[in-house]
Amino acid sequence: MPALACCVDAAVAPPGYAFNAGGSSLPSPVSFSGVPSAPTNPTACIDSSHWSSSLSAALYKIDAWGAPYFSVNSSGNIAVRPYGTDTLPHQEIDLLKIVKKVSDHKSMGGLGLQLPLIVRLPDVLRNRLESLQSAFNFAIQSQGYEAHYQGVYPVKCNQDRFVVEDIVRFGSPFRFGLEAGSKPELLLAMSCLCKGSPEALLVCNGFKDSEYISLALFARKLALNTVIVLEQEEELDLVLGLSKKMSVRPVIGVRAKLRTKHSGHFGSTSGEKGKFGLTTTQILRVVKKLEEAGMLDCLQLLHFHIGSQIPSTALLADGVGEAAQIYCELVRLGAHMRVLDIGGGLGIDYDGSKSGNSDLSVAYGLEEYSLAVVQAVKFVCDRKNIKHPVLCSESGRAIVSHHSILVFEAVSASVSSASSMTSAGFQYFMEGLTEDALSDYRNLSAAVVRGEFDTCLLYAEQLKQRCVDQFKEGSIGMEQLAAVDGFCEVVGKAIGLSEPIRTYHVNLSVFTSIPDFWGIGQLFPIVPIHKLDQRPAVRGILSDLTCDSDGKIDKFVGGESSLPLHEIEGGGRYYLGMFLGGAYEEALGGVHNLFGGPSVVRVSQSDGPHSFAVTAAVPGPSCGDVLRVMQHEPELMFETLKHRAEEFCHPDIESDDGCESDHSMGYDALANSLARIFHNMPYLVASCSLTALTNGGLYYCGEDAADSAAGDEEQCCA
Repeated sequence: MPALACCVDAAVAPPGYAFNAGGSSLPSPVSFSGVPSAPTNPTACIDSSHWSSSLSAALYKIDAWGAPYFSVNSSGNIAVRPYGTDTLPHQEIDLLKIVKKVSDHKSMGGLGLQLPLIVRLPDVLRNRLESLQSAFNFAIQSQGYEAHYQGVYPVKCNQDRFVVEDIVRFGSPFRFGLEAGSKPELLLAMSCLCKGSPEALLVCNGFKDSEYISLALFARKLALNTVIVLEQEEELDLVLGLSKKMSVRPVIGVRAKLRTKHSGHFGSTSGEKGKFGLTTTQILRVVKKLEEAGMLDCLQLLHFHIGSQIPSTALLADGVGEAAQIYCELVRLGAHMRVLDIGGGLGIDYDGSKSGNSDLSVAYGLEEYSLAVVQAVKFVCDRKNIKHPVLCSESGRAIVSHHSILVFEAVSASVSSASSMTSAGFQYFMEGLTEDALSDYRNLSAAVVRGEFDTCLLYAEQLKQRCVDQFKEGSIGMEQLAAVDGFCEVVGKAIGLSEPIRTYHVNLSVFTSIPDFWGIGQLFPIVPIHKLDQRPAVRGILSDLTCDSDGKIDKFVGGESSLPLHEIEGGGRYYLGMFLGGAYEEALGGVHNLFGGPSVVRVSQSDGPHSFAVTAAVPGPSCGDVLRVMQHEPELMFETLKHRAEEFCHPDIESDDGCESDHSMGYDALANSLARIFHNMPYLVASCSLTALTNGGLYYCGEDAADSAAGDEEQCCA
């Protein structure tokens, strides 16, 4: 490890400060040598020339949380395996090539979209659906279960049109349906299921008024397989009255509040005191009221929800077993029960730990989950001699999380303030310090001689604080304050401390694109999508564009408070990806600081030279779009500013010296640039200097973006 030494050479003190080059009574510079290094970064022990893509995969645990859809290829880039374990080598998609295709200017063969960017992978979505169905099919067959599985997708997880339409289309062969929890969600579910399987379930959850229930009954009139699930006891009266009025025989379900619940954030709405559902007493009253109305045959579905991210199959089996007992009791009471809806809770492994003791992971896979459900229901029903129910789940997170990748760029990074200190610079640093501060320095020197490096650090920090106090009192200047910062950083390096954590500034809004990180501390895998064949030399945290101290990411999967990162080379691009974020993040994101959502592309595997085709491209919301969200009128704003420009930038306006000033070119450029800003996304635009010069000082990519969005099935093969 390099020693710390204050070199003796000619130096000049900073302006405004005297430097006595003659006999000084100041202490001699301290020299650190032979100090053992103690790097905390495990990558520091591996030479860059011996680094490999496989080492990066292990460092970022990509094979743990990313399998079977993500890996690192031989070029050091993230590779997408769209068909999971069935993906052939030539079918792998290089994520960096997608980003370049989408973000490059049209003159370079790209689509001209701005980052940040969401890359949707419908092939992965299809594979998730098929894998879930296959897991249940295998469990049903292996256990001799005498009914089938047909799931529903809860659209609240991601209401994007293409996502929902893809799920309906991909799931049609196995009767996959939708779940809605509000009136607009019910409207989109009804519309999409008109093109789905006629047997697909349309499960109506959530709190309901007469309008919601009327809409659900209307869906039944449209021959959609609609089930109205009672969340509150009083909803039954509305169902009975409106069904009679509309001459529709409803299919009714009840949501039960189970005693079973799991701890942690995601289990907080389960159990007896949960937010949703009916107690045992309330369910009995519903049965009695339906029987009195001659409509007990309408009660056909039992629904429950233990909570999201169920950590273990033991807890799952406990809850499913309890629900199966209620199901059998409803059959005994005369209800024509047909479906057991086990709700959501099928979790995913965000950190790759396969742990049942964390909100970030689960201790099972699709096969274990399905087997636990089938075994628990079969055991209870066989014991009660009850016909096996159709099994339904509302597994949204597990279906959509993997198919969406958020890609964003790190545009700059903080730099180390430490530098080599000359003998003259050292003496200048010591001048003006109080006797207490000089005493701290002497104690620091003695600690170095004794090899007491913890004590050395203590005195360095004490010296730094004394200098801060002196600066506040006005007895030392800013140059000396900066010098003490650099000195303490050099001391830390010399005694083997790890490099200071860098701050990487990213072209992103955490509040818009990763709201669950800010809101509930949800962690997602974040890794560089390229340069993975190179050793990451530094560690950093991520700071977003917003003017908010919470707009940063300083916690990462694996319990890390920083992320291994590469240096941002001058003029180079450094892209990061957030994975497993396809559920909830887009719907929950706001417009803090008026940063809107990312651009979105839909990418499918193809037989082209780069194995992919962009089948849809939609630019992110423009400045005008996000202004409209807050009730502003961009057109009126533009006219106001243009008239103001005409007033102050008109070519006939005289300059301050009384001479006529020719501002005609400036005014035209200003008006054009102003219009372009309204049409551009709010995010930073990289590498815009040349284009800026040709656009009145402002970059514009709106034309490219508009062209990119001209048709959802227009293919752009790469």
